[in-house]
Amino acid sequence: MPATKRIIITVPENLLCEVDDIMVLESKNRSQIVREAIKFYLGERKRRLKLENMKKGYLEMADINLGIACESLGMEEEALVNCIEKLLE
Repeated sequence: MPATKRIIITVPENLLCEVDDIMVLESKNRSQIVREAIKFYLGERKRRLKLENMKKGYLEMADINLGIACESLGMEEEALVNCIEKLLE
C-alpha cells in the first residue's frame, strides 16, 4: 500500500483562487496546502473535543466539589475558633 493516496475533491472557484494565491506566496503546491489544511483541521477538532470533554467533566464535578468545599469550610471555621480559644487562654 502506498504511503500516500490520490483523491479528487471539488471546491468552489473562489476558494481555489485563494489556494492558488497562497501557492505563490509560500512556494507550495496545492497538495501541500490541502495536506496542511487537513492536518490543521484534524488538530483543531481534537483540541475542541478535548476542551468540550474537560468542560463536561468540570460541570459534572461542580456539585461534588462545592459540597467538599462547604464541608471543609465548616472544619476550617471550627479549627479557627479552637485556635483563637487557645490563644486567649
